[in-house]
Amino acid sequence: MSSRRDWLRSSVLGAAAVVVGKHRLFAGPATPVITVYKDPGCDCCAKWVKHVAGHGFVASVRDVSTSGMDDIKRTMNVPPALQSCHTAVVCRYVIEGHVPADLIKKLLAEQAPVLGLAVPGMVTGSPGMEGGQAEHYNVVAFERGGQTRVYAKR
Repeated sequence: MSSRRDWLRSSVLGAAAVVVGKHRLFAGPATPVITVYKDPGCDCCAKWVKHVAGHGFVASVRDVSTSGMDDIKRTMNVPPALQSCHTAVVCRYVIEGHVPADLIKKLLAEQAPVLGLAVPGMVTGSPGMEGGQAEHYNVVAFERGGQTRVYAKR
């Protein structure tokens, strides 16, 4: 039987811990689900999906035709200058292109007041685009009205 002190201690930890007898069972934070819209034949998109899955995201992949991708980008308000090969959604954010998983986690943690993040184009050295001479690139935050700013440099 748990003591009142054990119950209070587990309550302070919130839903992350439950005390059962003398044992504490810990449950981590909910795993973010990222829904990825991509061309079924795109290898770099598949590599990016593996990248985000390897960093703790649950990836739900939706294979879409090229014309369907244009509709998705338009519907999700991705500015044309920021577009890349795939578009993803995690929580309330749009993720366009080869955005590194650590920056997606940072965005989620700080709950930035933006629509999403993008790595425009197909930058060598970005996640999913490994191989060859890595290029420096910007990860761009964008808002619904089209305003942009550099979120991070890589």
